[in-house]
Amino acid sequence: MASVIQKNDSGRRRRRRRSGHAAAMSEINITPFVDVMLVLLIIFMVAAPLVTVGVPVELPKTAATALPAEQEEPLTITLTADGLIMLQETEIGMDELIPKLRSIAAERDSDKVFLRADGAIAYEQVVQVMGALNAGGFSNIGLVTESGGPTLDGNGG
Repeated sequence: MASVIQKNDSGRRRRRRRSGHAAAMSEINITPFVDVMLVLLIIFMVAAPLVTVGVPVELPKTAATALPAEQEEPLTITLTADGLIMLQETEIGMDELIPKLRSIAAERDSDKVFLRADGAIAYEQVVQVMGALNAGGFSNIGLVTESGGPTLDGNGG
C-alpha cells in the first residue's frame, strides 16, 4: 500500500495511509445462494407430480388421451404381473380390499380411482377388482394405459 509522509507543526514526520482505499467487505453476498435455491425449487416443483406411483407394471398401449389433472391425489390400484394387488404402494389381499376401500371412500371427496393393470393379467382378474372397487364406493374408475398404441382407424399405427 502506498503511504504519504507528512510533517506536522513540530517538524516530525508522520506516516498516514491514503484514505482512497476501500475497507474489506464484511457482508456475505446472498444473491448466488438465492439463485441456486430458486432453481432447485423449480426443479422440485416440476419433478414432484411425476413421482406418484412407484409400482412397476407393463401397461397396455392405447390411442386414448390423458385425463385432466385432479385437485386431490388420485387413489391408484395396481395389478402386477404376479397377480398382486397394490393400494397406492401397499400390497393388499383381495379379501381386505373392499373394507379398506370403504374406509377410504368415507374420507375422500372424490369417488375417482385409477386402475393400473399389467398387460399380462387376465381380463377376469381386472373385472373382479373393478367389481370390488364399485362395492367399495368408487364408481368412477379410470383404466390407466400408455399412449402410442394402435389407433384402430385403418391407418396403421
